[in-house]
Amino acid sequence: MPKGANESYALLNVTLLDGSEHMEPQCGMAVITEGGKISWVGPAACARVPSGAREMDMGGAYLMPGLVNMHVHLCGSGKPVSAGNAGDLMRCLDNAPGRAVVRRVLAGSARQQLAGGVTTVRGAGDPLFGDLAVRDAIEAGRIEGPRLVAPGTGITVPGGHGAGLFAQVANAPEEAAAMVRDLFARKADVIKLFITGGVFDATEPGEPGVVRMPLEVARAACAQAHELGLPVMAHVESTEGVRQALLAGVDTIEHGAKMTPEIVGLYHGSAGTQLAGRPASVTCTISPALPFVKLPPEKTHSTDVQKVNGDIVCEGIIESARQALAEGIPVGLGTDSSCPYVTQYDMWRELAYFSKYVGVTPAFALHTATQVNAGLLGLGDTCGTVAAGMDADLLLTRGNPLEDLAALREPLHVLARGHLVRRSRVKRMPELDAELDQIMALPA
Repeated sequence: MPKGANESYALLNVTLLDGSEHMEPQCGMAVITEGGKISWVGPAACARVPSGAREMDMGGAYLMPGLVNMHVHLCGSGKPVSAGNAGDLMRCLDNAPGRAVVRRVLAGSARQQLAGGVTTVRGAGDPLFGDLAVRDAIEAGRIEGPRLVAPGTGITVPGGHGAGLFAQVANAPEEAAAMVRDLFARKADVIKLFITGGVFDATEPGEPGVVRMPLEVARAACAQAHELGLPVMAHVESTEGVRQALLAGVDTIEHGAKMTPEIVGLYHGSAGTQLAGRPASVTCTISPALPFVKLPPEKTHSTDVQKVNGDIVCEGIIESARQALAEGIPVGLGTDSSCPYVTQYDMWRELAYFSKYVGVTPAFALHTATQVNAGLLGLGDTCGTVAAGMDADLLLTRGNPLEDLAALREPLHVLARGHLVRRSRVKRMPELDAELDQIMALPA
């Protein structure tokens, strides 16, 4: 069982931020955890500490739900390097010792997410099914880490985004459906498709997000996934790509692009192709796009063509989120960690970008990264809010994130399903952090 099942804490004298949409700081509160769950929330003066629980006076520190990161690749650190030979490297690692190396890398990234205050991660595709092994090790209590919603390796097409690194190639609809069945047999939690290209594989200026996966292939994968009860997430970075993805049945559009009236209708279910009970949503990922806009190409290891296309994609992601909120379409938040300049410990930056560029309040950004994200993952009854009966996924900070989201940068304490994270520390990259801080300080 996950770490924390045998731990119990009485967190006294906290300022509670419960994760709800209209949350306000509640001073002088206490939260008691037992067996990995929150057993009681209320005024500290009324708290009855269970026998054997460790009492911790938090001195007014802010307590909130642990963050939920909707889009993470665990295979990299965020250090800007070229991925040109990644496919060859994965072929060399496709053996027992190599897979063990991959698992160690992914587990280290998962611990960094946890140290940064993220207690639930949805993977977005990683090499050699390593995320499934890491998830199972966390669930068994063998290693420390956040709850991991794992897709295994994604599905793409010949020449498609992620091919050879974190996606296997489907040449026809029946192959895509067979890959979904194999992932289901491996106990994947979600299916990841790569429907369009990305910034790095765009060849013409002004043409990012070219549709690579034929509609019939995407439809076959979605239909098979939904038959098995699995949701589908998809990398999409153009308007036409979003249209085709929603027609195919994709449940969460990752990244997104400017919407047409037809696309708004598709998000609202006019095609009737999405998984029953789950509204179609978009995952806002400003973190990987903004460095293309704000930094010179030599910093991001990109060409002039990629710089132009990065600007277009960044604008599309931001406008997609703005339009979605205006149209009542659910918006989640994810970092796309492992991309250049996107570390495994900086979920707080995505909240800050969301607030700054999409134009929401810090409170709404925190609400999105907790309660909304949990609900979009089907975990709304498990995590994302601070209430009795929920998993004890908790983040404590000295400062008030409703006043400044940078308060999330240095967690005071993190609890993951009742386990107090003691030894995990963020392994920062100071030079990269300094450049990201400069980007953060620039006007929107």
